[in-house]
Amino acid sequence: MEGANLSAVMEFVFTGFPQLQDGGLLYFFPLLFIYTFVVVGNLLIFFAVRMDARLHNPMYNFISTFSFLEVWYTTATIPKMLSNLISEKKTISMTGCLLQMYFFHSLGNTEGALLTVMAIDRYVAICNPLRYLTIMTPRLCAQLSAGSCIFGLLILLPEIVWISTLPFCGPNQIHQIFCDFTPLLRLACTDASVILVQDVIHALAILITGLIISLSYIRIVTVILGIPSAEGRKKAFSTCAAHIAVFLLFFGSVALMYLRFSATYTPFWDAAIALTFSVLAPFFNPIIYSLRNKDMKDAIKKLLCPQKVFNVPGR
Repeated sequence: MEGANLSAVMEFVFTGFPQLQDGGLLYFFPLLFIYTFVVVGNLLIFFAVRMDARLHNPMYNFISTFSFLEVWYTTATIPKMLSNLISEKKTISMTGCLLQMYFFHSLGNTEGALLTVMAIDRYVAICNPLRYLTIMTPRLCAQLSAGSCIFGLLILLPEIVWISTLPFCGPNQIHQIFCDFTPLLRLACTDASVILVQDVIHALAILITGLIISLSYIRIVTVILGIPSAEGRKKAFSTCAAHIAVFLLFFGSVALMYLRFSATYTPFWDAAIALTFSVLAPFFNPIIYSLRNKDMKDAIKKLLCPQKVFNVPGR
C-alpha cells in the first residue's frame, strides 16, 4: 500500500500561471507574438546563411547552427506555456515533464557549448588572423558543431533517467512556469541533500563554461585595443560585439536562475527570471545577429526578395 502511495503522483500542476479569468489572455498574445518572431527570425537567419555563399565561413555557420537550436530551445517550453495560459487545467504528465526538462536543458547545454566554440573561433580570428583559415577548417567547424550537439544531448541523460526513478508521493504543484530540476526534486520523496548536490554540479558547469568564454573575450578585447588604427579597432570589434551581447544575455540570465544556491526569490521574480532566459533571450538573439550586420541583412533581403535583389543595378 505504501508503495502504491509513493507512485501515485503521475501528473504535476503549474502554479506560476494566472487563471484565464485573471487576465491569462493578456499574456497569451504577447507570448505568441514572441514565439512566432523567434521561430521565423531564427529560421530566416539559418536559411539566409545556408543559401548565401558569401556567408559560408566558420562564424556564420556557427551562428546559423545556434539559430536553428534556438527554434527548438523555445519550442521545448513556450507552446506548453501558451496552452497553460488559456487552459483551466494547467497540468503536465510525469513523462511530459521529464521530456520537457530534458530537451530544454539539453538544448540549453548545446547552446552553451556552441557559444564556447564561437568565442574560441573569434579568439583565433582576431588573435591569430594569419593562421585562421588553416586552423578553422570546414572539417573542424563541422566537428565542433556536431560535438556541441552530441555533448548537449548526452550529458543530461543520466540525470533525467535518475530523476525518473525517484518516488513522488505528493504534493504535485510545481512553482514555476515549466518543468525544472529544483522545483521537481523538491516534490520527490527523497533526501533533500540531492538537491544541493545537483545545484553544485550545475553551478560548476555554468561557472566553468562562463569562465572559458569570458577569458576568450577578455583576451580578444585586449588585442583589439592594441590595434593602432581606429578603423581597424572598429572593424575587429564589430565581428565579435554580437557574440559578446548574446553571451551576456544568455549566461547572465542563466546565472541569476542557477547560481543562487540558498538564496530564494518570490514566485514573481522566479517566473520573471525564468522568462528572461527561456523567452526574452531567444527573442533578442535574431535582432542582435541581424540588426548591426550588413552581410546578414543583405542575405535575409536576398532570401525574402530574390528577384528584387537580383535586378538591383550594379549587382
